[in-house]
Amino acid sequence: MNKTSALEQELSHAIKELVRSSCSSKETSPSLCPVSLVTVEWPLGNLDYWERFIRDEYDKALSSQSNNLWKFWSNTNTKITWIDLCSWDGHKREQALRCIKSAPNRFALALVCRRLNDWVPQVRQAASEVLSKIVTNTDKSDVVDAVFFTLSHWSSWKRIDEKSKNTLLEIITTTRLLDELKLNLIASPTGPLSSIFSQIARKSAIDHYLVEIANRAVQPSLRAKVYRCLFSNKVSWFNGRKWQWTDIRYCQGHEVPVISARPLTIHVPLILLLKSAANDRSSIVRRVAAEVLIRELKNLGEESIQLAEQLSLDRSTAVAERGKFALRKIAGDTLF
Repeated sequence: MNKTSALEQELSHAIKELVRSSCSSKETSPSLCPVSLVTVEWPLGNLDYWERFIRDEYDKALSSQSNNLWKFWSNTNTKITWIDLCSWDGHKREQALRCIKSAPNRFALALVCRRLNDWVPQVRQAASEVLSKIVTNTDKSDVVDAVFFTLSHWSSWKRIDEKSKNTLLEIITTTRLLDELKLNLIASPTGPLSSIFSQIARKSAIDHYLVEIANRAVQPSLRAKVYRCLFSNKVSWFNGRKWQWTDIRYCQGHEVPVISARPLTIHVPLILLLKSAANDRSSIVRRVAAEVLIRELKNLGEESIQLAEQLSLDRSTAVAERGKFALRKIAGDTLF
């Protein structure tokens, strides 16, 4: 049995247990319901599939339970739970959102965030209205995991609007969550962290953490991304796609990326940034330093020679070539 089949079997059994407990007089807290317990460490990838699986298994379990005539009356009044976030019925999805006080785990919170992209406008509205309450009452580590998943996917969501995006960003950039987000950005070795960072950085609240992230982040591509933001004094992010006509007479065109940007609210001295980036342990970051050095040679004075010499001796060929080019450029400027 492969891993997916084992997860399916485990989840199917938990859903049946949930239906049996829901159709009895016994009350079960959201955090102790069978599905909540099973999905505590559930992977957040492939949520489209797991939503469909939960929806189908839940319907089958309810249908199976209703075959018992003695319990038919209780099935018509099955309690609304967070599992109904996956329901076919938009009214139930909306009810589930309004009934949830806190998410029992990160999987459930990720489903709540996905309702911001629901195909029913009223469900999207409900998700936007209750999100702050749910996030506030949910464990911080679960919030961060769900937020990272959401931010790495929402550029492909077609129905979420800017207002809903801003709602989530305003919530997560509060003092309570921002420290946790920063620590995760710094400590995570894998994942699309540069993209996630760009989305978080749409809000200026993170600006004061940029130098720390640039110096301490485990992932080199993230450090390079943050250094580029600091060097250019702005942050940019992917904001979806729009259609661009190439020849409207023949209905020809293609989608182009939409890039948005904002200026940073902090300023770090250029020479300090360059020295820090030039001494980074990754050649990806040192190459950024070399590129900026070449661009800013005229603004650095005597410091440029020392940095160019250091980079020209770099063990990375790409960095060393840029350092040598900077030295030649300095020599040429000196001659003339």
